Amino acid sequence: MRTILIAFVASLMLVWPATDGFSQVKTPSAGALPRVYDETANPNTLIDEALAKAGREGKNVVCQVGGNWCVWCLRFARFITDDADISTFVNDHFVYAHINYDPSKPAQGEDTQRMLGRLGNPVRFGFPVLVVLAADGTVLHIQDSSYLEEGSSYDKQKVMRFFMNWSREATEGVKD
Repeated sequence: MRTILIAFVASLMLVWPATDGFSQVKTPSAGALPRVYDETANPNTLIDEALAKAGREGKNVVCQVGGNWCVWCLRFARFITDDADISTFVNDHFVYAHINYDPSKPAQGEDTQRMLGRLGNPVRFGFPVLVVLAADGTVLHIQDSSYLEEGSSYDKQKVMRFFMNWSREATEGVKD
């Protein structure tokens, strides 16, 4: 049922894109949201760069898998950026990577299939899906972001709890 719902929402976004071309997606319920996904980037390169930085800085990585087609993905990106407490915590404890994935294009190529495998096939959840990696690339946790929602946005306490529970300090020695 959830797959049908995701496909339906994705098809609505294709019929009703209302974009300004490059930098924002406009929807009646969300206003203008910055596009945060680089649709041309190799997802594995983004993950490799995030892991290298995390290793140097002693942090975990959060891969936010989704796309500019997904209003909830863009809402989450804006939510964690606009809230000073969350933004500071994320910047202090994580390397954050927006990993583009489009479920309307299931056969996206070898790079996408490799990315899905190394992230534990996170697309079985809704979007965005948050994948926490240790600096060595081990998948520590896959989070369905719908559990962090509140109304047409996100719940600050739930989002903070998620990030606090999956920081490197909280996960030392934890491997699924």
